[in-house]
Amino acid sequence: MTPDRLDALTQAQRHAHLHAHQHAAARRQAHADRSEAIDDFWRGADAVWARLQQGLGERLHRSARRLQARLDRHAARC
Repeated sequence: MTPDRLDALTQAQRHAHLHAHQHAAARRQAHADRSEAIDDFWRGADAVWARLQQGLGERLHRSARRLQARLDRHAARC
């Protein structure tokens, strides 16, 4: 809106015009904040998943060794 048109507005109209712009700016900021929060969440989830995947082979190998040890102990008792 041009300065000449703003001068012609009443105080209530100026307030409504300003409020509309503030509301639109707040909505844009809220959208940006939500998008950033979602991106942060998925970055964290991806990091956790990557760490789980790194140790998965080692955990499976350890579980297999523990299972074999139990089976051996059981076989030795029978």
